[in-house]
Amino acid sequence: QVQLVESGGGLVQAGGSLRLSCAASGLPFSRSAMAWFQKVPGKERKFVAAISWNGATTYYADSAKGRFTISRDNAKNTVYLQMNSLKPEDTAVFYCAASVRTATTTAAGYDYWGQGTQVTVSS
Repeated sequence: QVQLVESGGGLVQAGGSLRLSCAASGLPFSRSAMAWFQKVPGKERKFVAAISWNGATTYYADSAKGRFTISRDNAKNTVYLQMNSLKPEDTAVFYCAASVRTATTTAAGYDYWGQGTQVTVSS
């Protein structure tokens, strides 16, 4: 049974930082592409960042470039999202996703999803 468990969300002031973590189990993590998506009520899930199975390739949404960094530790079966210079418009539920195929920027490309962690950025 595949499990993706996110943590690290919370309330932060604009300009602050948060580090999200996603612990994976039940899948070949070191051979899986991983990604982060965000969702606000009434809108579609939106791509934030993705990383290839070996960490060699990363992808970012324009809104995340220069502020967010995705990384992974295959020894710990964990993927991270370091978020700096947070803005109120970053407020969303952040979801971790895994794919047994190559990394992609579309939600349809991911096979497994976590339950999400709330990030709230106050102005």
